[in-house]
Amino acid sequence: MAQVQYIGTGRRKSSIARVRLVPGEGKIVINNRDVENYVPFASLREVIKQPLVATETLGSYDIHVNVNGGGFTGQAGAIRHGIARALLTVDPDFRPALKSAGLLTRDPRMKERKKYGLKGARRAPQFSKR
Repeated sequence: MAQVQYIGTGRRKSSIARVRLVPGEGKIVINNRDVENYVPFASLREVIKQPLVATETLGSYDIHVNVNGGGFTGQAGAIRHGIARALLTVDPDFRPALKSAGLLTRDPRMKERKKYGLKGARRAPQFSKR
């Protein structure tokens, strides 16, 4: 018999996280590594768990994540977004709790592109009068 799993995709900056929720005891595995080994900061581990805390499902699902791109903070935000979307497929009644916590909104902030004639997005070449 196939095991029940719920899938969600989360994105932030240049990070993309594919999240699978499987009924279990609350284990979080990111890129085949335990969350404590993968995410170096406790604050980011709390960010990852926010959707579970908001819906009071902490400890009822094992979470398997494949994430790539970006750094630790962007990946943590992408995982949080993916977990929130996967929880919606578990139970649509979670929507008000997740929405009020702001967990369903994809963070639109991206790196600004470099413009021609400049050194970076806004950084101009050094100016010298003489």
